Amino acid sequence: MPLITSKEMFKKAYEGGYAVGAFNVNNMEIIQGITEAAKEENAPLILQVSAGARKYAKHVYLMKLVEAAIEDTGLNICLHLDHGEDFEVCKSCIDGGFSSVMIDGSKYPFEENIALTKQVIEYAHEKGVVVEAELGKLAGIEDDVNVDAKDAAFTDPDQAVEFIERTGCDSLAIAIGTSHGAYKFKGEPRLRFDILEKITKLKPGFPLVLHGASTVLPEFVQLCNKYGGNLPGAQGVPEEMLKKAGAMGACKINIDTDLRLAMTASIRKHFAEKPEDFDPRQYLKPAREAIKEMVRHKIKNVLNCSDRA
Repeated sequence: MPLITSKEMFKKAYEGGYAVGAFNVNNMEIIQGITEAAKEENAPLILQVSAGARKYAKHVYLMKLVEAAIEDTGLNICLHLDHGEDFEVCKSCIDGGFSSVMIDGSKYPFEENIALTKQVIEYAHEKGVVVEAELGKLAGIEDDVNVDAKDAAFTDPDQAVEFIERTGCDSLAIAIGTSHGAYKFKGEPRLRFDILEKITKLKPGFPLVLHGASTVLPEFVQLCNKYGGNLPGAQGVPEEMLKKAGAMGACKINIDTDLRLAMTASIRKHFAEKPEDFDPRQYLKPAREAIKEMVRHKIKNVLNCSDRA
């Protein structure tokens, strides 16, 4: 069973008022935990790979792990490049078998972002690969993406429509107040739903994407801190806000930090309780289960996409 694109997934999500989860992967246990959860929940699934993950695990290993996951579960999986920084990286992933890529030109002026995005789209569409673009800047840190809060910028709805129409992108990541990493808000969490609503009114049916959408669940922060972590005041996007965004046209919601926290909390707990146990299978097995339960929680309670595959 080959990889699929996100086109049909997003069409169904938009019409159904829910979101598809895009979960970042780095190794075998993370892929297994995610895909087992999606299989049990009968949910649509996007696995995404950052530049950092490609450097860490190598492209060929990640491809084979995803192929194994498809063979093992029978799932329809879209494999997506997260935050491709230039044409060369996107081309490498397209040529290497990815079914979806993101070109992140948000750091460039508007016209340069359009030109770069169009270059990637022309190449990708010839190969049957879909393209996500980004307009607006999210604050925070994720792998090679590092944007200071003072440089963050909300997406302008009118510019978003012009960008979509001029580039022909298949989906668009927008900035409405989410941010990468565990520290997202100072004070009361707030998302600019007015921006999301205006774009969907101006461009009905077009799939929008939320990056930096981990919830940073307190129980996992507490576990990490209990066993040697240092995440005071970490705060993510409240789940009810993400559910609302999914119902309003955010067809793809990215989740990475929550997976890291779940896995790290599990491993730290294991070594705190069994410091003499150095068998990787003994601490990676519960870590894989922690990933699985986190993804199941997201699918059922945040994305609202159970039984939507």
